[in-house]
Amino acid sequence: MKLDLNYLALEHLFRFQCFVTGAVCCNIIGHGCALAFPGILLPQLQQPNSSITLSESAGSWLASINGLMLLLGSFIIPSIMSNYGRKKAHITLTIPALIGWFVTIYANSFEVLLIGRILQGISFGMLCQLRSILIAEYTSPKNRGAFLTLVSLAQAFGLFFVHLMGSLLSWQQTAVICVFFHFFSLIMTIYSPESPIWLASHGKYDKCRTVYRWLRGHDEEEELEQMINLQILIEKAEIGKTVKKHNYIKDSIATIQKREFYIPITIMLHAFCMIHFSGGTTMAAYSTKIIALIMGPDVNAHFWMVQLDSFRLILNALAVYVINKVKRRTMLFSVGTVSVLSHLAIAGYAYLKTHGLLSYDAQWIPVLLLNIKFSAVAVAMVPLPNVIAGEVFPLEYKGISGTVSNWSLSGFMFVVLKTFPSLTESVGIHGTYFIYAGIIAYNLIIMWFILPETRGKTLQKIEEELRGRPLIELDVEGRKSLDVDTESCKIKESPRRSSSPLIS
Repeated sequence: MKLDLNYLALEHLFRFQCFVTGAVCCNIIGHGCALAFPGILLPQLQQPNSSITLSESAGSWLASINGLMLLLGSFIIPSIMSNYGRKKAHITLTIPALIGWFVTIYANSFEVLLIGRILQGISFGMLCQLRSILIAEYTSPKNRGAFLTLVSLAQAFGLFFVHLMGSLLSWQQTAVICVFFHFFSLIMTIYSPESPIWLASHGKYDKCRTVYRWLRGHDEEEELEQMINLQILIEKAEIGKTVKKHNYIKDSIATIQKREFYIPITIMLHAFCMIHFSGGTTMAAYSTKIIALIMGPDVNAHFWMVQLDSFRLILNALAVYVINKVKRRTMLFSVGTVSVLSHLAIAGYAYLKTHGLLSYDAQWIPVLLLNIKFSAVAVAMVPLPNVIAGEVFPLEYKGISGTVSNWSLSGFMFVVLKTFPSLTESVGIHGTYFIYAGIIAYNLIIMWFILPETRGKTLQKIEEELRGRPLIELDVEGRKSLDVDTESCKIKESPRRSSSPLIS
């Protein structure tokens, strides 16, 4: 009977974690819809009876403007997230998404459509930085990988949903339906608690314990007390510091040189680059065009678009299980190799077909190649970077590290979506995919040398590995001490850098 009660308690806690994660995922679905919306919007606006006419350049701006707005969103969210909490930040970012969809519904010109896309992009940029942090801080290490993988699953569902609805309905009707995902997220977020890690970082220890136990129960008390003790030591160190004028340039240089600062950022720069060049982003916005270029102009592009989205959704669901069972490095490099090879295969097939060099051709060949590429995108190339992002950033630098990495996410997304139409015009789809294969291969090589294994480890353990030494250590008398020098506030010389200046 005791075992049964323990099992029921764990099930109860798991449901709480599912609820708070579901609030995040509803917003992610809505943004997945926004990302894929150009895939059904642009073909409909190119119809002769369309009320809004677009040039090729205007269409590329509608597809890529979200990338630039990600940058703006990443500037806005850190201060809200740090000063007012994760919950209020999540509520704040939902508002522009709702307004953006309503603007899109009533749009009657390119300019109004662009305004709606800008608002959606700002919200998306805010969420991109917050989503992995939220899920990682709300969930237990045992289930964290699976919950973080839901980021990509939710986004994949949004892509599939809007492509399916756009194949059956007008783009205005599709936009009306997409509004509800953000509305559901808003309601669920209102009834969710604040992050226990944020509560601890702001000295609200009793509330932190209450929320932590509500989410995780009493089986992870050791991690809870370590987290609270760490924050208490940091507060004492801050109180004991000599008040003096800071040299912000010198402090910034010292921070950049810290191993636990620059390695996570370098990891995420390359991981986010792979997200966009692996093909998920371009297929979301230009799916019908890509299918026509590879399979031929006479194919039913909308049918194959929905088929690929369905396949991606199934594999994303499978990835929730696989990523929780397989080591991060093993999965990234094995699936990354498949991604490189599939891009090269598609490039070779498209080149041979374009130049009439194929001795045998059938529709199943490009279908197979596209599905292999999509399998790599769905299983690891998109979900795994989101998992890693929630694990490698230390608490002390989550705000600035997330901002810098999201600059790269924004920049890569904009560059890929803005240049794709002109790139395919100049070098063809075969040249485009050959370039993408080279970029993915380069990023995998860099990640091979700097990415640590994070599966099943607590966030504090991962931070200590990146740091090269624990932040809390025992002195010769067995007392806990924090690596901070309260007098000089300078990093002491050490063979391994610490994330904070040292206490003697």
